[in-house]
Amino acid sequence: MKTGVHAFEAGIADVAACAAWAEEAGYDVVASAEVDHDPFLPLALAARDTSRVRLATTIAVAFARTPMTMAYVANDLQALSGGRFVLGLGTQTKPHITRRFGMPWGRPAARMREYITALRAIWDDWNTGRPVRHEGEHYRHTLMTATFRPAPHGHGNPPIHLAAVGPLMTRLAGEVADGLIPHGFSTERYFREVTLPALEEGLERAGRDRSEVTVHCPGFVHVHAPGDDVDAQRRMLRGRVAFYGSTPAYRGVLDLHGWQELHERLHALSVTPDEDRWDRMADLVDDEVLDTFCVSGSLAEVTAEVSRRFGGLVDQVHIQPPAGTPEPEIRAALASLKNQASGVR
Repeated sequence: MKTGVHAFEAGIADVAACAAWAEEAGYDVVASAEVDHDPFLPLALAARDTSRVRLATTIAVAFARTPMTMAYVANDLQALSGGRFVLGLGTQTKPHITRRFGMPWGRPAARMREYITALRAIWDDWNTGRPVRHEGEHYRHTLMTATFRPAPHGHGNPPIHLAAVGPLMTRLAGEVADGLIPHGFSTERYFREVTLPALEEGLERAGRDRSEVTVHCPGFVHVHAPGDDVDAQRRMLRGRVAFYGSTPAYRGVLDLHGWQELHERLHALSVTPDEDRWDRMADLVDDEVLDTFCVSGSLAEVTAEVSRRFGGLVDQVHIQPPAGTPEPEIRAALASLKNQASGVR
């Protein structure tokens, strides 16, 4: 099992130092997510001070950019890192695409399939000389002149990992992606009963083997630091579960557990103008719900629980140790996880 860490935890000014530390500590992947910062700039900084770790977006919002703009930045990072870049893509939800990014929305799975096809067609133009001729329902790329064609860098196309919640996008990952990133708003039961069967169906449709797809660990994984106010930490996690649980796109996870009413109450609160609505929503997430979605505790406890829930099923997990965690403790935790059999058969 490969292990990863998020670079942004240290802040943008310290990303390069954080990445170098992660490589020295034994991590396999340094990741950057598109939340409140651009996801690509940190990885450009990290590439400069590392030589071994993979550099991944987990995730970048695909539909906030055209395939061409995405192709350029991904190609540059692949060249800059010497072939260590992994492009993790996600769709986001309709309100964010249309109202935050001001971009079109519609049929996200079909659009994502075409998006990935277009990316690879563009990269093929640059690296093999085959002229790009992608004409689809959502994207059209038929022009590439010498002035705008990057020189081949010799490192091949970046792997594409696809984020998914529901079966439709998960099947698509099995058909066309190099990796599957289950959403944090997931549970062990949902992963076993919904995600993995959908992935297998996608693989079968495409005539692919499970070994061709890197599967990331689902769920929220959070390590408490010694001396942390555990109740405050769990309160933060309750808020995270409540936020995603209020979103209609993710209600299927709650439905599987018979928590439909919880979704309805969370959603109703989320659309009110009440200033304290987020606190009130967190109050609705009880210990049973929280511990179903989250793996939390000390580094040793989290490592053991991740292994218990997902050992033998996943190929990569991200563990964020609190600042000041002794390096021998981190190395021991990473070694324990890496000794787990991955989901690759």
